[in-house]
Amino acid sequence: MYAVDLHAHTRFFHGRRRLGDRFDPFGARLLAEATKRRGLSGVATTNHDYYTPLEPNVDVAVLPGIEITTDRGHVLVVGPDPPAETEPGVLTPGEAVDLAHERDCAAIVAHPYRNSTVRELEDVPFDAIEVNGKHPRSRPLVEELAAERGLPLVGGSDAHYPFEVGRAYTLVDVDVDADRLTPSALVDAIRDGQVSARISRSALDRLLRRGYRAIHRRKGVLEAMEGPTPGVGTPPGEEAER
Repeated sequence: MYAVDLHAHTRFFHGRRRLGDRFDPFGARLLAEATKRRGLSGVATTNHDYYTPLEPNVDVAVLPGIEITTDRGHVLVVGPDPPAETEPGVLTPGEAVDLAHERDCAAIVAHPYRNSTVRELEDVPFDAIEVNGKHPRSRPLVEELAAERGLPLVGGSDAHYPFEVGRAYTLVDVDVDADRLTPSALVDAIRDGQVSARISRSALDRLLRRGYRAIHRRKGVLEAMEGPTPGVGTPPGEEAER
């Protein structure tokens, strides 16, 4: 069993690509260190519309990925060979999924109730749907959506700062003869439904969520993410959101 954050970024700023490319290796090391401190076994680097190969980390698995900005919202692509770069807003969700599958990667609906209408598409062959760490109160809605589509749930923190890593993560139930999860084994586990989403309930995470709720309220996107009564659909052993 592996615990992996499937949605994280190596930089806390956007734009300024040249500066970002120089920063990314350092940002990846910070992510890996934060992942280790969280007690997780891996993290996927899913930067917005580009993927840069990174040096392996000795402590945790740093898994390849990209967050594609489609014309309907974001799609996470994780696996052994994600595309190096995509043009924001050009691909449709279906084209993003086709691209992922052509490259032996899994395609995941990212934060389906924030800045996205990807969830409305019923004929696109996604592999999973994300429970996003920035607004876990939407989980009952995401669970209902996943049940309707017959898709597994995965978890990702959507971390832009290292201290956010692990706020939501994925348990990957695979038995492989290796000390860490490989990208190909991750893809197989997602497609086989051998994954489940988890949300961290530490004091720091609850504090961060209150801050993000205030930010989302000001942006006017909170209502769509609230969903039913908090705590409904929470996995056994996990406390309700407070």
